[in-house]
Amino acid sequence: MKKQIKIATIGGGSSYTPELMEGFIKRYDELPISEIWLVDIEAGKEKLEIVGKLSQRMWDATPYKVKVFTTLNRKEALVGADFVTTQFRVGLLDARIKDERIPALHGMLGQETNGAGGIFKAFRTIPVIKEIVEDMKVLCPEAWLINFTNPSGIITEAVIKHFGWKNCIGLCNVPVNSMMSEPRIIGKDLSQLNYQFAGLNHFHWHKVFDEEGKEVTAQLIDHINEKDGGTPANIFEAEFSLELLHSMNLLPCGYHRYYYSEKEMLEHSLEDFRKGGTRAEQMKEVEAALFEVYKNPDLNKKPEELQKRGGAYYSDAACECISAIYNNKGIRMVVSTENNGAIPCLDSDSIVEISSIISAKGAEPIAWGKMESFEKGWLQLMKAMEECTITAALSGDYGMALQAFMVNPLVQKGSEAIEVLNELLVAHERYLPQFKEKIAELKKQGVESKDSVVVELMKNGY
Repeated sequence: MKKQIKIATIGGGSSYTPELMEGFIKRYDELPISEIWLVDIEAGKEKLEIVGKLSQRMWDATPYKVKVFTTLNRKEALVGADFVTTQFRVGLLDARIKDERIPALHGMLGQETNGAGGIFKAFRTIPVIKEIVEDMKVLCPEAWLINFTNPSGIITEAVIKHFGWKNCIGLCNVPVNSMMSEPRIIGKDLSQLNYQFAGLNHFHWHKVFDEEGKEVTAQLIDHINEKDGGTPANIFEAEFSLELLHSMNLLPCGYHRYYYSEKEMLEHSLEDFRKGGTRAEQMKEVEAALFEVYKNPDLNKKPEELQKRGGAYYSDAACECISAIYNNKGIRMVVSTENNGAIPCLDSDSIVEISSIISAKGAEPIAWGKMESFEKGWLQLMKAMEECTITAALSGDYGMALQAFMVNPLVQKGSEAIEVLNELLVAHERYLPQFKEKIAELKKQGVESKDSVVVELMKNGY
């Protein structure tokens, strides 16, 4: 009989945690968990307590004797952990509001994981994940780190490539959404199709084959602009050019719309901002309502309202990945892991998002082969942006941060990019100690954050 499992979840006060519990409950027969530790910070204490009580009620409603602990002491939770999952947001949703609002006030895309906002989310997160890894090296040196903190690919690359923690796999729900939604479009079940994914987190492509080995990618491309085709709920469904996709014979992920239809996506984003503020502000309202639901002492299962939050299947994918490692399943999943030659146009130690075999050894990427010029060019550009972002986050080098901005396709270049970079640095001062000297210099120069001046948008007619 295998030993019982200790799970530690960093960011345990997240609204997603009930889905994580549901995933573990469904798999208890193959994942004999004894204790789950939910960790958060002081600012998340109230939510942590609410989620912790709901999580315990969910387990108490089962035959399984699992104890849920809540703590603000990360080290206490990590001692002897077998698996550590990460789902935290440095600065909470208020920081995301700034990531989205400040670029929008300059007429740029404000988005959680793309453009300027995605870069700054990484700037805030990488120093924290470094501290977590340093703790794990001492307190649970054999543990697996399952990361679905965004930007997932960048964070996973920092952990594996820069901090040397090889027992790490990054996850995202976007590939899962595609596989859950697409088969019915062509009258198939997922079990009848073979999916192959390759690229980067939020920037991958996939192709699909039926049970006889016949490729059906082109059929799915024909339907890609129809509603409910697997695009995440937070992404406006601007139309893809079918001629472009058929020439590639690849299905892009929903986030490619920001790059292939940049003008339309930006216009829609600014229009949404003008009408209803940022998506993060909308999510704060959704979360507030969710936590009121979670407080119900009679609630002992994941509520249906959680589906409105977006991000469905993140947690379930994490549970399946943990089970695949623990039980040496050798199953196929789409994860962020070391390239190891699977995509030849990227470095072997780059982190890529790719179909992989998950077993006790971790993730073994399935070779994709040659990328054609169009995809190769995009991948190398986006990987360069990721690398510049990680270097800047670790060093606090302002010039490197500017390089990340300049190579990012969604950041408008020139003086506007510098203004947005400077304002975001000042706005996030509390969470960017590595940029302390530069931020002090900017403040002396009179740089201010516009993060609370929504009215400026109206005045300037954005």
